[in-house]
Amino acid sequence: MNNVSLYNKINSLPENLKKEVQDFVEFLQTKTKKDSRKKHRAFGSLKGKIKMSEDFDAPIEDFKDYM
Repeated sequence: MNNVSLYNKINSLPENLKKEVQDFVEFLQTKTKKDSRKKHRAFGSLKGKIKMSEDFDAPIEDFKDYM
């Protein structure tokens, strides 16, 4: 379908349907912008940015009654 035939089809629609076509086109444009903004995460990109405390695996004082 070329642009002229698409224009003619849209132009032959009633005004309320033209508004729906406009809304749908804007939706598609927004959807396309969101998809293009997605960044692919690189493996290991957070290396060295997250640190765990030395006693991470140590028992918690509050749970001594349950152990």
